[in-house]
Amino acid sequence: MHTLERPSTLSAEDAPPLAPATQPAIHLPHRLTEGLRRAGVRINGAQPWDIRIRDQRVTTAVRRHGLTGLGEAYINGWWECDAIDNLFCRLLRASIPALFRNHPHVVRTHLLAALFNQQTPPASKRQIHAHYDTGADVFSRILDPRMTYSCGYWRDASTLAEAQEQKLDLVCRKLGLKPGMRVLDIGCGWGSWVKFAAERYGVHAVGVTLSREQAAFARQNCAELNVEIKLQDYRTLEGRFDRIASIGMFEHVGPKNYVHYMDVARRCLDDDGLFVLHTFAAGDRMGRRNHSEVEWINRHIFPGLVVPSLGQIGRAIDGRFVVEDLHNFGADYDPTLLAWHENFEQAWPALRSHYDERFRRIWRYYLLSCAGAFRSRVYQVWQLVLTKSGVPGGYPSVR
Repeated sequence: MHTLERPSTLSAEDAPPLAPATQPAIHLPHRLTEGLRRAGVRINGAQPWDIRIRDQRVTTAVRRHGLTGLGEAYINGWWECDAIDNLFCRLLRASIPALFRNHPHVVRTHLLAALFNQQTPPASKRQIHAHYDTGADVFSRILDPRMTYSCGYWRDASTLAEAQEQKLDLVCRKLGLKPGMRVLDIGCGWGSWVKFAAERYGVHAVGVTLSREQAAFARQNCAELNVEIKLQDYRTLEGRFDRIASIGMFEHVGPKNYVHYMDVARRCLDDDGLFVLHTFAAGDRMGRRNHSEVEWINRHIFPGLVVPSLGQIGRAIDGRFVVEDLHNFGADYDPTLLAWHENFEQAWPALRSHYDERFRRIWRYYLLSCAGAFRSRVYQVWQLVLTKSGVPGGYPSVR
């Protein structure tokens, strides 16, 4: 459906001028140089996915911090690329992150994650506040009218708004919603799904979030509906529900909490209920290959974000749920992220009075590098339909 290369996402007039032709040779780490060659990426080349060096400090940044340093160098304006999405698609398909797996900076990140729970209740509250309780004007301009901050479903959609409505309805149909059902959304964001489910399917919906701004928006937006929004950590959830959904929240749970999360969901689900878990995931068994490229996003966008693997999710599910259905539409995150980026660039003239050029480069790098990552198919988007004991006669897959 989607090709692996896309046209340039940055116009020539937007790109800062090239560094002088007389600049000294660039001496990047040998393993990165070889990796770039394998990926078909050249330094100061002519292709839109090539890297144009503007400042020699790129070399030091990469040597010290690996791919995290490459991202830092970009937001500092030390290099340019006309198509960051295409660049990252190539880097990941050539397994460039694996070249930095033993980099001291990456090893330290792995050790901290292995030794400490970095998503404790107080930490989770700080992490969610850092991203979701700031920059509301940015989210309102880049997202669809329903404020849905997760992958759209583009199967029968041609616009972002249509793709997001298709995704919200897909979750409702997978859950088999009926009027009067009591449903729970773990990590409800700005309330897009609970509002949609209450409007279209007549359910009583409860949404929980740790973000004050999201909770306030969702309460106002759902004021006329049978919807309750709670400012609450998922670990403290009580009560029973006919259906549970969790859309784009599991990435904030953290590996040391996966089992606890599943225990909470099982405790809150009726014995004959259905649970849809929507999350993106890394493509390897342990979910480790992603650390070197995700750490930059931890620093600038999502503190505490950990991308799980399907294997990690499966181990947390074992003995708690039956997996009735498994649906992968990870390629759809590519056009979703590109649509967000297009909206961001169109909104920039209005946003620039409140944000500087560094902020613009952070969001450009975030949205386009992630688009390329999902285009590479190293990352997936999974929807799992789970039950406590299995659906008698089997669960009919919904697409």
